[in-house]
Amino acid sequence: MSGRIHSIETFGTVDGPGTRFVVFVQGCPMRCAYCHNPDTWPVNGGTEMEVSEIMAQYERNKAFYNGGGITVTGGEPLLQVDFLIELFTEAKKQGVHTCIDTSGITYKPDNTEYIKKLDELMKLTDLVMLDIKHIDPEKHKDLTQQPNDGILAFAAYLNEKEVPMWIRHVVVPGLTDDDKYLFDLGYYIGRFKNLKALDVLPYHTMGKAKYEQLGMEYRLKDVPDMDKSKIVDKKKVILDGIRKIRAEMEENK
Repeated sequence: MSGRIHSIETFGTVDGPGTRFVVFVQGCPMRCAYCHNPDTWPVNGGTEMEVSEIMAQYERNKAFYNGGGITVTGGEPLLQVDFLIELFTEAKKQGVHTCIDTSGITYKPDNTEYIKKLDELMKLTDLVMLDIKHIDPEKHKDLTQQPNDGILAFAAYLNEKEVPMWIRHVVVPGLTDDDKYLFDLGYYIGRFKNLKALDVLPYHTMGKAKYEQLGMEYRLKDVPDMDKSKIVDKKKVILDGIRKIRAEMEENK
């Protein structure tokens, strides 16, 4: 089976544990204002690649991935569930650690056929890195042009399936840095037993150049880089929310 692939990075270090072989898939329904890969949006872009081609590339540098594995990111990987099932089936035959970096936007609990395939994929997935852009529904729509109800439900689904989950959140000045919403984010994700890590990332403006090259308007052209010195405090607010819900859960046992 082939998948539609944007690019491949052979030595990824920020895409899961260890050194990773990172597959960037093509196609994404999200339109995040700060996306640094807008060229991955069109579903018909990229190049079709067979699972065997991708695994062959992985094999060439296999010795470097001890403690790492394969991460599929994008774009939105879960637009290509059938392809991921075949890729991860081959990876697990070789004992390779598998990770999906996703926005969770494709999750629709009433789509039984899709959920059936997702259930199969999760059995082959060692880790999901879930990007939650904003906890507030309306602000999420403003930021991404998509709702967040399915995304938050996907986090609950991963917990139910006992799939280890890392949460990623980008802190953008004036957009996602409000302490109320950061606390609310922590209060939501803190209820999940499968939460293994929290990455709080500072917004940067390095994506501007790509928009200029593509002749696209960059919606955040007037927003400065996030002050990295403030990230520790912002992460602490989210952690406070996590601690709050967990204390309440403990009291209600």
